[in-house]
Amino acid sequence: MVKRTVTKIFKIFDREIKGVHQAALLLGFMGILTKFLALLRDKILAAQFGAGRELDIYFASFRIPDFIFTMTLFITASASLIPFFLKEVEKGEEKARVFLGRIYTIFLVFIFVILVITFFLTPHILKFLTPGFNESEIQTMLILTRIMLLSPLLLGLSNVSSIVIQSFQKFFIYALSPLLYNAGIILGVAVLYPRFGVKGLAYGVAAGAAFHFLAQIPSVFKLKYLPKFSLKIFTPEIKKSFFIGFFRTLGLALNQIVFIILTGFASVFPAGSITVFNFSNNLQSIPLTVVGLSYSVAVFPVLSRHIFLNRKEDFLEAISSAARHIIFWTIPISVIFIVLRAQIVRVVLGAGVFGWTETRLTAAALAIFSVSITAQCLILLFSRAFYAAEKTKTPLLINIVSSFCIIAAAFILFFVLNGSNIISDFFSRIMRVYGYNLHILSLPIAYSIGSLINGFLLWKFFKRNFGQIDGQFKKSLGENLIAGIILGLISYLCLRIFVFVFNINTFFGIFFQGFFAVLIGCLAHFFVLKFFKNKELKEITSSLKTKFWKTPVISENDERIN
Repeated sequence: MVKRTVTKIFKIFDREIKGVHQAALLLGFMGILTKFLALLRDKILAAQFGAGRELDIYFASFRIPDFIFTMTLFITASASLIPFFLKEVEKGEEKARVFLGRIYTIFLVFIFVILVITFFLTPHILKFLTPGFNESEIQTMLILTRIMLLSPLLLGLSNVSSIVIQSFQKFFIYALSPLLYNAGIILGVAVLYPRFGVKGLAYGVAAGAAFHFLAQIPSVFKLKYLPKFSLKIFTPEIKKSFFIGFFRTLGLALNQIVFIILTGFASVFPAGSITVFNFSNNLQSIPLTVVGLSYSVAVFPVLSRHIFLNRKEDFLEAISSAARHIIFWTIPISVIFIVLRAQIVRVVLGAGVFGWTETRLTAAALAIFSVSITAQCLILLFSRAFYAAEKTKTPLLINIVSSFCIIAAAFILFFVLNGSNIISDFFSRIMRVYGYNLHILSLPIAYSIGSLINGFLLWKFFKRNFGQIDGQFKKSLGENLIAGIILGLISYLCLRIFVFVFNINTFFGIFFQGFFAVLIGCLAHFFVLKFFKNKELKEITSSLKTKFWKTPVISENDERIN
């Protein structure tokens, strides 16, 4: 009985998911679990340390390892490698295994050289990255950063393995890896920190990266796509995939550079500013993972196949469908984050030494980030459309423009929000942070401005390169905007009413105030979309009725993937 149950569970994990919406829903569900662990991690950190310098140092220590990991993506990024791997699979299993062996070899050599150089240069680099830190704080950051250098190695190996996992659409295992990554970080906070001190936090990050990699190994073994190493490494296919991945990596590296610069800004702000920025960014990244990343990852193999088979109409339909579903989910989420920002932050982070000042500022930053959530999710989708078509320069150039806008806006807003003037008074009152230091709000404002510019430019250039998306997209956008406005108004009114029903000075009081306000608002949102006979609502309902474990497996000869 136990053996049959375990076997059934492994079969579910090992299934191929055929439909884009089913795959996206699966990735979204696993993303919710991942983000739940991430929120638990942040709650433990907030309760343990509050928004102070110690946590500022911890978050700042991610910047160099994250940047290195990003720079390895031109070798390991599945988005640029999957199309080439699928072509090798068509030629035979042996060809595909040799292709993987070359990727592993090049990555290991590259990462070894980079990590050795970085290990010795880090003491000099940190002084420029965080000009607001003193010598003692930089020394602590040095220790954490050097331990965390293990993470780009392990996550890079995991990325190469995920090429196989994603190509055969085994999204259960792919989605499980980040869940285990967060579990490792929680292990560091809850178990290793009490034993090893601040170094335990970094050990947890390294452990999470190891879990991320090891989770994918069994499926790679089962698929029999173990790498076959060869002395001939730089083949035309490898060079072309790296060329495509290089431009994509530059775009992602720009994002990391932006975060490094914003962290540098925050280091000269009052203590706790880096923590407030990271906590609010972590909260707003929930829909990016659950919705934006889920749909863009699920649809990418489909887009690659349509491009490979020269099916333009199918390509545009796949993009339209994914974009409409992203809008369907992200508009109400953005509205909820804006209206219930204080309740969300108090429930998620309001514990221990995390005080009222940090709560107010984090809530305000979350609301500002939320303005651009839909744009950020669509950026993930439309970028992958360009990658599938091997047109990587366009997203890169757009990213350069938007990154420049973010940095310039942060610099200007740093002075605009300093002291009392019309703009700072407006933001402080509308965000309900009057009397607080507003410097930290310059960062999410700048980031949202850049994201909106990025999304708009990607949309315009997508139409120029691939053609117009069907009219259903505009219809869906209009329906969801109307439903979102009604959701926001009703939720806000319910919040005001429930102040007299629940004791909002307690955890459960603030939780139930927000919960019932959102519940009533979402019901109104649902009935508005029902009235419009919204197409996405019908498709989501249909996908939910289909059981993942009863989904038919894709045949190796099936050229059309829905």
